[in-house]
Amino acid sequence: MPIEIHSQIYNPDIVVVVDPTLIGVVNVTEGLKEDGVLVINFRGKPADIRKRFNINRNIKIFVVDAKRIALDILGRPIYNTPMLGATVKAVEGLVSLKSVIEATMNRFRGELGLKNVEAIKRAYEEVISE
Repeated sequence: MPIEIHSQIYNPDIVVVVDPTLIGVVNVTEGLKEDGVLVINFRGKPADIRKRFNINRNIKIFVVDAKRIALDILGRPIYNTPMLGATVKAVEGLVSLKSVIEATMNRFRGELGLKNVEAIKRAYEEVISE
């Protein structure tokens, strides 16, 4: 089903930070609901993010080194599919890994699809939470 509403989201349940250069430049937790989920492309631990940005609220933090995964598997710094895998793990039960893999294979055929699926699976397995 296509997304047909394009607007600002002021109080998200989930924030996914694909571009790690935004960390420290933009308050990525602004408006994030209590018990919200923050998924960050970051090389480190969730506690590092919590301490570095003084996050005292009840937010679940997940980190994954999407850059390393993308370079290892895709050979290019394209973080989208690794971040998708990390997000699926962070919101377990909301969407299945199987459905994301099927959608990826429908979008990207052949070897490119297989590589993207590998990146998704690896990020799913490597994401770190508190």
